[in-house]
Amino acid sequence: MNPPLLLSDPQVSAVPVLESGDPLVALHPGIAPDGARVRAHLADRLYRADLALPTGIRLRVVEGHRSVADQRRIIDAYSEEVRRAHPAVTGAELDRLVSRFVAPLEVAPHVAGAAVDLTLVDESGSPLDLGTPIDATPEQSGGRCYFASPDIGLEARALRLVLADALSGAGLVNYPTEWWHWSYGDRYWALMTGAAFAPYGPVDVREPAGAGR
Repeated sequence: MNPPLLLSDPQVSAVPVLESGDPLVALHPGIAPDGARVRAHLADRLYRADLALPTGIRLRVVEGHRSVADQRRIIDAYSEEVRRAHPAVTGAELDRLVSRFVAPLEVAPHVAGAAVDLTLVDESGSPLDLGTPIDATPEQSGGRCYFASPDIGLEARALRLVLADALSGAGLVNYPTEWWHWSYGDRYWALMTGAAFAPYGPVDVREPAGAGR
């Protein structure tokens, strides 16, 4: 199996961005109970994917748009985890390993409002088992977070394929080191689909005073 193209690859940052101005919108609580926000055209595609799922299964979005500050915090925290697991690694190799789990700030799909982290739930809203928890790092999961990992059970594999069918059918692309991460309109999406440019660049919206995460 060929290694996946990572977000740190220069091919990703080389993709031009022609910002469309598509606004951030809150996803319907039926698929995002915590009020995740994404670009409007991505929201439409997520609703389409939700409708395409088999009866009794729904999408559950746990995160959409992410602030620049939050992205930096995740990069810093995971960089420390990678350093502990790979103490000899520095420089470009450290950046490459970190980008398996969190994107460099300049190309981050979440910061552009172009990505979601999501899973599948049953009709009662209980999460289904797709092989690892959302946000399990490569180190924590032994690589089972990779979409195509061979080290998950048959039922989890089947559910990942159900998820992929619905989301790819709606025009989203998966980041292959994270089964839960799907995007539309960002630079990685443009590179994977052959689009000439990405319509979504970074958008850093400040939260209202008193808002929490």
